Amino acid sequence: MTWQNHSVLMEFVFLAYPFHAELRILVFLGISLIYVLVITGNVLIVLAIQRETCLHTPMYYFLGSLSGVEVCYTAVVVPHMLANALKTQETIILLGCATQMTFFIRLGGADCFLLAAMAYDRYVAIYYPLQYPLIVTLTLCVRLVAASVVIDLFLSIQLVAFLFSLPFCQAWGIKHFFCDVSPVMQLVCANSHFHEHSALVAAALAIAVPFFLIATSYASIVSAVLRIHSAAGRSRAFSTCSSHFTVVLLQYGCCAFIYMRPSSNYSPKKDQLLSLV
Repeated sequence: MTWQNHSVLMEFVFLAYPFHAELRILVFLGISLIYVLVITGNVLIVLAIQRETCLHTPMYYFLGSLSGVEVCYTAVVVPHMLANALKTQETIILLGCATQMTFFIRLGGADCFLLAAMAYDRYVAIYYPLQYPLIVTLTLCVRLVAASVVIDLFLSIQLVAFLFSLPFCQAWGIKHFFCDVSPVMQLVCANSHFHEHSALVAAALAIAVPFFLIATSYASIVSAVLRIHSAAGRSRAFSTCSSHFTVVLLQYGCCAFIYMRPSSNYSPKKDQLLSLV
């Protein structure tokens, strides 16, 4: 059964939501609270960067772009999760599932490439401090942000089109809160080894490539900082990268565990928890 034989009105059923009404309400309230905090925090970051002229620098331009992507990233799945938490049967049509997955992969990949752009910004600021204003211009920042969004557009469309062209089993129950690659891949009836490897290659392009760029930038940063003779100077240089490095570890720790491992190690419960992070 290929994409042409799948009816776009066919429905997937989400199996991760609790059965009891009381637990559903708790899930709804918990997700709502986290969603409000995420949206409020990111919107405040964007507004602060726009209003304060002292924050009109490349580092904060990337941070504002990252916050904007985060708002869209959560908006792709969380409102649908909230609606499902209050329904007796949590379903989504095939076309809706494919659309949700496309935007989820695209924005998640853009998140990774933006982190790579931020690492490059810190690398230039520390390694070439005098030439920094000439190298990292507003034009370069805009191009890097645009590239982060566009690159994953093609990757996400190709991956989703490939995945939804495969034959699915009759039991269309997704052990997750939303349409993610790993739980949907579990529904494929065909020999999964080739498909699994294809998904791993796509994950490598979206996750490992920006991670390699980040690792290369930080290796150069550490090399430059260690050449600073003053302990106060080294501490100040490392402090400018510490928050970004923490976000990278959190983002890539979760992504690597969920997407860059074989299906034999697939654990629905762990993936559900990590995806909420």
